[in-house]
Amino acid sequence: MNPLEAKRHTLAHLLAAVIQKKYPHAKPTIGPAVDTGFYYDFDFSGGATPTSEDLASLTEEMRALLPTWNSMTGAPVSEAQATEQFAANQYKKELIQEITQRGDTLTLYTAGTFTDLCRGGHSENPATEIAPDSFVLDRIAGAYWRGDEKNPMLTRIYGLAFDTKEALDAYVTQKEEALKRDHRKLGQELDLFVISDLVGAGLPLFTPKGTIVRDELISFLWELNKAQGYEKVDIPHLAKPDLYKVSGHWDKYKDDGFQVHGRDKHYMLKPMNCPHHTQIYASRPKSYRDLPIRYFDVTRVYRDENSGELLGLSRVLSITQDDGHVFCRPDQIADEAGRIISIIKDFYSTLNMLGEGSYWARLSVRDPKTPDKYLGDTAIWDAAEAHLEAIASAEGLTMIRGEGEAAFYGPKLDFMFKDAIGREWQLATIQLDFVQPERFKLEYTDQTGAKVRPVMIHRAISGSLERFLSVMIEHYAGAFPAWLSPVQAMVIPVSDKHIEYAKTVLSALKDADIRADIDDANDSLGKKIRAAKTEKIPYVLIVGDKEIESSTVTIESRDHGKLDPVSTTEAVVRISKEIRDRA
Repeated sequence: MNPLEAKRHTLAHLLAAVIQKKYPHAKPTIGPAVDTGFYYDFDFSGGATPTSEDLASLTEEMRALLPTWNSMTGAPVSEAQATEQFAANQYKKELIQEITQRGDTLTLYTAGTFTDLCRGGHSENPATEIAPDSFVLDRIAGAYWRGDEKNPMLTRIYGLAFDTKEALDAYVTQKEEALKRDHRKLGQELDLFVISDLVGAGLPLFTPKGTIVRDELISFLWELNKAQGYEKVDIPHLAKPDLYKVSGHWDKYKDDGFQVHGRDKHYMLKPMNCPHHTQIYASRPKSYRDLPIRYFDVTRVYRDENSGELLGLSRVLSITQDDGHVFCRPDQIADEAGRIISIIKDFYSTLNMLGEGSYWARLSVRDPKTPDKYLGDTAIWDAAEAHLEAIASAEGLTMIRGEGEAAFYGPKLDFMFKDAIGREWQLATIQLDFVQPERFKLEYTDQTGAKVRPVMIHRAISGSLERFLSVMIEHYAGAFPAWLSPVQAMVIPVSDKHIEYAKTVLSALKDADIRADIDDANDSLGKKIRAAKTEKIPYVLIVGDKEIESSTVTIESRDHGKLDPVSTTEAVVRISKEIRDRA
């Protein structure tokens, strides 16, 4: 356990100590360290429960108690001793029984006057190792015991903790900025998508404006893929279970997929597209001269996520993938991976997400401790992992190895990107697969006339389009570049007498395929301009007496402020170029 994780784990105990002192009826359950701090779950039944308003005072009590924790020591105990220690706490007793049945050692850790059941991993001297201003209690939520909704609902208290006050403050600032950028809030304000209770959570409905953004991204993805030799295919949204039994997805997804029953048929809504694509490949004989074959598809897959995990666009049931599969010879792997990396770089640099230090690649490989999770023999996996590592090195990618992150059929290069406020996201991926071609008996005829297996490369550029949109909305805080904006220009007449001239400007914009609108409401000019800014429209074209007299428009750019008056033709040329260049 690293020092920061040890501090966070220690602070979970410190919180439990304060809670037990202030709420003697509370029963502590578990309290681990997490990525940004810690939490502890309590059962407060039979007495008062803290609220969000109590978090500040509880934080201060933790800081007051911290100097008394000069050590944190553990001692092994028998099952009887541990049970006696927690005789009134059924949650701890359940844990004690499980630990004993596994044959693991029971240990009690003590700091100050507080003792807890724990396996260890703490600061040795919390008073000197933990800065009192480096942590704060953050929020309260509900959580079922052991994550099972059949169990009692507990109260979870979250805390934030970092090495220093400066690191804590930086995270809090980032979190506040993230709240302003929340894609669910912006999606509603900008009229991009709707979540309907009648349709169901996890099934977003895209409005006309949201559909424009989706379609622009899909069009750009196709443009990039077409230039690299990909061809479009189209597949149905369901298949017989037999397809997924052959691919290996049935065992993995049968409980997380949607089963569909017809009059006398049993189907499954597809959790993956790759098995369908293998059947397109297999439909005709192939020669080594035909390879590589590159398929491009924008289509949906369906996975039955837990209702509590569904969140806006970032976690949905209906997942749109810009899915692609390459079938190639082994000697073509490096070139095909290079083509995919070129697409990834073009896509993300255009979206301003490919700056220095803003992305890296994770080489996602097997966990050697759980070989049963993966299909295919060791030699095939060794070869696939070596191929990807060599490709990442040849492409000059900053790479980190991720054990246990591989797909069940092959290793991956997962591309991690930082957004505008420094949050990290896994988006694009390249997956090397020797297993499915074998399971589906895919083949081509080589130069000698022998039948051999192709290599299958799975690749996604945006990944889940819904999840990517959630990241992109927050990356731009809703202020999309002109080429992605649902409304690219708003024409605003100063008063009613300027409406006719404004309509001629609007017509010129639309004739140039600029997505434009007119605000001819009976409102003040200031109110109209503020409305356009709220909608984050890239260009506002204002027309009044002087513009009519000089046959010009006054332009206000969202990104560059007020510009000099220009002719309508010049305005159209300027805006069209920015859109065309995807600037």
